[in-house]
Amino acid sequence: MPGIVFDEIEAYIDGLANRGDPALRAVEDQGRKEEWPIVGAAEGSLLHILARSIRSKRILELGTAIGYSGTWLARALPPEGELVTVEWNPETAAIARRNFERTGVAKRVRIQVGSALDILPRLDGPFDLIFNDIDKQHYVEVLPHCIQKLRPGGLLVTDNVLWSGRVAKARRTKETEVIHEYNKRLAADPRFISVIVPLRDGVSIALRTSD
Repeated sequence: MPGIVFDEIEAYIDGLANRGDPALRAVEDQGRKEEWPIVGAAEGSLLHILARSIRSKRILELGTAIGYSGTWLARALPPEGELVTVEWNPETAAIARRNFERTGVAKRVRIQVGSALDILPRLDGPFDLIFNDIDKQHYVEVLPHCIQKLRPGGLLVTDNVLWSGRVAKARRTKETEVIHEYNKRLAADPRFISVIVPLRDGVSIALRTSD
């Protein structure tokens, strides 16, 4: 994902990132070797810090993949907390279940298999933190549902919002235009204060300040 920060800065940040215990490092290694689109240690640490900083008890993740980011989030929860994570591919969800067992968070995790656009309206809110990392073409469609399910004082965190820097260019692909529109809508929403952090492929952090 080039074009966000200098390579040496990204390597420096990654080199200092907390990688957790051997179980979590094993999932990270799996993601790297099998080329899964996991968030990486620095962003995983950021998710964990954000979730703990607002004392999250219920977290929603859109885009489970192999359970790497979900583990970082679930480990930020108290023992009675819950992570609901949505994965459209049943085979990928099965891999994530095994990894949640491996990392010791399975009891706090509920995996929903299917389209986020279908599942989100049926979920009971509110959530303290929502991590949006689904297919980028659906970002604008999913935004109203995320807002509806997020409590005031909660955080909406979104991955890949800089899209290798392509969102800042005048000519954009259809997918890039969707991400750009998502960023604009969130920035203009009076219910939120939002900022984009140029970590990896760009992380949007939006605090819901009002109803």
